[in-house]
Amino acid sequence: MPELPEVETVVRALRHPLVGRTFVGLVSAWPKQLVVPDDAAVFAARLQGRTVQAVSRRAKYIVIHLDGGETLIVHLKMTGHLAVELGETAVHPHVRQRLLLADGDELRFRDPRKFGRFYLVTDPALILGKLGPEPLEADFTADSLANLFAGKRRVLKPLLLDQTFVAGIGNIYADEALFAAQLLPTRASDSLTAEEIGRLHHAIQRVLQLGIAREGASISNYVKPDGTKGAMQDDVQVFRRTGFPCYTCGQPIQRMVLGGRSTHFCPTCQK
Repeated sequence: MPELPEVETVVRALRHPLVGRTFVGLVSAWPKQLVVPDDAAVFAARLQGRTVQAVSRRAKYIVIHLDGGETLIVHLKMTGHLAVELGETAVHPHVRQRLLLADGDELRFRDPRKFGRFYLVTDPALILGKLGPEPLEADFTADSLANLFAGKRRVLKPLLLDQTFVAGIGNIYADEALFAAQLLPTRASDSLTAEEIGRLHHAIQRVLQLGIAREGASISNYVKPDGTKGAMQDDVQVFRRTGFPCYTCGQPIQRMVLGGRSTHFCPTCQK
């Protein structure tokens, strides 16, 4: 599933072709993706005539700010791909939603697995309100991370994946951050020292910033809106490197399952 760096890459690529454009219709090949409102005709009617004022990101959600007090929120889920395309170009068979623009272009959502979700709301907090803090914002400090840990006793890796704890971190960047912080993913969250929390805070921000700079990790389904791959997969230290030597110590990277998710780590470098 695309994580914070992948979604941020998509958002940055969509701003130029979308801001200032007006939606004039919707063609939905899979109405079940339209969650709020859950009626395709109502969704289309509310979208029609709305002009894009800004495109931003919250956690793993793409947030398209419209005039008239409406906000279009898109979650790519596992295989979603969002791009502005010329209306006369052939429609890929996996395109599930076509949001028509005034000049004939279309915002197309391709999604082989059909897990993506669309929300058109007047109050974004209905969808985004329970999310944790953004890890790249200025107010996300080592002290604020320590406060989040206070009173919690959970396994470290699943806690980082909890979107109500910190927003936007998924499997790739959790593994990479824990390696960079030299922390075993099985550590109990209440066992971390202040120094270790400081290392983890720095590692989270560093790997996410690297992921954005590399325009995401094209390890499975993710590609950028223009169809090209990101480059973060060339910089991962542990993720999906099971059995390969650690770049730091040379010992084989190991894999375990935590909370139902594959977890990759170095048993020597991570404590």
